[in-house]
Amino acid sequence: MVLAIVLGAMLGFNYCSTEKKPAWPILSSYASLNDTVKYVGKETCQSCHADIYESFMHTGMGMSFDVATHKKSSAEFTHAVIFDKYRDFYYHPYWKDDSLHLLEYRLQGRDTIYRQDVTISYIIGSGQHTNSHIISTNGYLNQAPATFYTQKGEWHLPPGFEDGHNTRFSRIIGLECMSCHNSYPDFVMGSENKFRKVETGIGCERCHGPGEYHVQQKMSGLVVDTATAIDYSIVNPAKLSINLQLDVCQRCHLQGNAVLNSGKSFYDFKPGMKLSDVMNVFTPVYDGRSSEHIMASHVERLKQSRCFIETTRQVEQQKGFEKLLKPYSKALTCVTCHNPHVSVKVTEKEHFNNVCKNCHGPERTECTEKTEVRLAAADNCVSCHMPFSGTTDIPHVSVHDHKISIPHPELKQSEKVFKGIACINNPSADALTKARAFALYFEKFDFDKSVLDSALKYIPHNTVQQRSANATDLIHVWYLRSDFNSIASLLAENPDLLERYHSQSYSNSDAWTCYRIGAAMQGLNKLNEALKFYQRAVQLAPYHLDVLNKYAIVLSATGNVKEAKYYFEKILQEYPRHVSALTNLGFIYLSAYHDDKTAIGYYNKALQLDPDYQPALMNMAGVYVFQNKKKEAINVLEKVVKLDASNLQAKQLIQQLK
Repeated sequence: MVLAIVLGAMLGFNYCSTEKKPAWPILSSYASLNDTVKYVGKETCQSCHADIYESFMHTGMGMSFDVATHKKSSAEFTHAVIFDKYRDFYYHPYWKDDSLHLLEYRLQGRDTIYRQDVTISYIIGSGQHTNSHIISTNGYLNQAPATFYTQKGEWHLPPGFEDGHNTRFSRIIGLECMSCHNSYPDFVMGSENKFRKVETGIGCERCHGPGEYHVQQKMSGLVVDTATAIDYSIVNPAKLSINLQLDVCQRCHLQGNAVLNSGKSFYDFKPGMKLSDVMNVFTPVYDGRSSEHIMASHVERLKQSRCFIETTRQVEQQKGFEKLLKPYSKALTCVTCHNPHVSVKVTEKEHFNNVCKNCHGPERTECTEKTEVRLAAADNCVSCHMPFSGTTDIPHVSVHDHKISIPHPELKQSEKVFKGIACINNPSADALTKARAFALYFEKFDFDKSVLDSALKYIPHNTVQQRSANATDLIHVWYLRSDFNSIASLLAENPDLLERYHSQSYSNSDAWTCYRIGAAMQGLNKLNEALKFYQRAVQLAPYHLDVLNKYAIVLSATGNVKEAKYYFEKILQEYPRHVSALTNLGFIYLSAYHDDKTAIGYYNKALQLDPDYQPALMNMAGVYVFQNKKKEAINVLEKVVKLDASNLQAKQLIQQLK
């Protein structure tokens, strides 16, 4: 009796307010799909499900994200140094008391000619494969250029930073990244990467749905016998249909190019929904290379397996299977092998082999591999049929390929041929969705510009009516193609275009469209027209710093220096590490106020954050010319030419000064 009283007190402390809520009725569909049902947090779940909670917190999902502490870190720090030979930067991660730091520096001989010390705020990754690192500046999150790869015990640049693509501290961690690697955060609408609060690890409700209704029912004494019925106050994925069950997993274990449906955000998917009702996930298709796979391709690869196809077919052939409490319990699904509440690290390999033996036992189909091969593999089915290999997107890691198959040597190809893209979770994705996917492939993944031609083919635009109806998508593609004249023509055909875009959203869709129109008008030197659209973009995305920066640049170019200065200063109040705003503010002090001392101060701050930032270097040379310090100006300009041999302006200035 004492235990019941304590449990009730715990529930009350974690969730309930003093206000009494009426008991909600028991439903015949999942309450958590209703938008009014709120998330309550994993700590509330812990109150009743302590054992499951404690076990889950040691899984990859439970350990996916946390503040940077000694306990969270899986890294080794002895002689930890990363060298980027392309950009000539060294990185040294180290602890200073309880604070994790990353020192970026550059050497000339044995002398340190540049250094920047940054505090790491968060560690992302459970440590099973990697620990990556995030810095927080006034809530703006960016990835640091250092990742520890635990399988090899080595420090390297993060995925996507290698081979000359090191973006240093500027890669944003936005809502899309955070919503897969962590529980849903408190994201600042109108920003790209600002958060009021981030959680620590993926929580229970990501797989079970918002728990407010469930907690309210249980505290009201409404209990369902889950051995005989479905409790619709909370989602149990094992009781969903096969496609809905897989959608819960492939919300994050289906990596690719996620194209949100119109009006949707990365917050909108909930267990029990079709993933395609929120987003469509595309992957590129290549000729051959059938054994290649990306890191988070588990669901996609499993669905290609004969084991999955056959067991699912057999289940669905049984009469009345859909009325079973767990209709796909005898099919091979994600949860057949993986108990999501238990870490794979403590799951014995025999558990996985026993799943195989359910169909391939002695009385059915025995393994036909040679005895010596089986002995070498210790009769481990997984080692042969789900080989451990590297992935095409994440270096220095190996994972099991979830396409269960008989191993066979694959013919080598001299060239990898791109065939197109495919929507993995929705083969019947419509034409506009495909167009958006092609545009995003160019924008996000540095694909060849020809994919924009493919995007345009999927957007009807032959008539005035079609162009008007599809204006947003056309503007996106034309902007990426730098086809500013087509955007100008569209604007002439639709003088009401500015009025159409007035809604805030987590994806900043309307703000981005206005930004792209503004950039097109700026490119055509129609600066007053550009200002109108940039201003609307700023109104819709007041914390999107690059939008504010572009608006301020055009304000300055049109003579609105005081207002431009206000916005540059606003950016730096929000995010003092904004190199472009520092440089632009320095330029205003020099050009408008002839204050070379303050200008140099801003340029030095910019170059301390990025010593290779060419606009700041060029402006610094301009200050030296203003001060009649020709030698210093030439030294700076020669550095610019060394960084970029195609910079004709710097070369010409050097000749003039000499």
